[in-house]
Amino acid sequence: MVGRLLLRGMIVGAFAGIFVFAFAHIFGEPLVDWAIGFEEKAAQAAGEAPEPEIVSRATQAGIGLFTGSVIFSTAIGGLFALVFSFVYGRISPLGARGTAALLALAAFVTISLVPDIKYPANPPAVGNPETIGARTELFFIMIVASIVGMIVAVGFARRLAVRYGSWNGAIIAGIGYIVFIALIQYLLPSINEVPEQFSAVVLWRFRITSLGMHAILWTTLGLAFGAWAERQLPQTSYRNAGLRRA
Repeated sequence: MVGRLLLRGMIVGAFAGIFVFAFAHIFGEPLVDWAIGFEEKAAQAAGEAPEPEIVSRATQAGIGLFTGSVIFSTAIGGLFALVFSFVYGRISPLGARGTAALLALAAFVTISLVPDIKYPANPPAVGNPETIGARTELFFIMIVASIVGMIVAVGFARRLAVRYGSWNGAIIAGIGYIVFIALIQYLLPSINEVPEQFSAVVLWRFRITSLGMHAILWTTLGLAFGAWAERQLPQTSYRNAGLRRA
């Protein structure tokens, strides 16, 4: 069963990658071209020699973007299916569709939205090449902290539900997660390397587009995988799953 779900997750992830590619190609690549043009003009004004183009922009925006989007989304789809296989029937009474949708929403918030609030995506010409290592480390620290915080929050929500009810337990645990994330984001250093002349509109649109790509990926996984998995899985209740584990 897990193997079949894994295959379905990867297939859905591949289709999600196609949607992500189309969105990024239409809305994201023009912003990248603008940022590259800004970077080239800045280098020319500073008297710097233009960097050689190892891979053409047509390749980057075409087959390169398509390949990267599909491979990444396929891998995420497989991981999503494995996590779904573990949580289904264990953390809520929801069926396959509800569990997949809830899991996708939690993943989007945890892996995409929360880290992007602290360290949003930047187009070319934004950021110092010498700090890329430190910026990458901070970004992954934020992702790990967000995942750990979400796992702990879910565990507390299950325990609090016994005493205060499901809704109240979820609200209390959610508030705890928000407070924890706010503390982590306060403690981690901020990064501001945007040139003063860089267009704020382009920067905003690029960051929204980047977040939109993640939203398309997780929405497709949550809805399409859940609908497909529902045909394969029996309706498992939370109570029955608990009795089987006991």
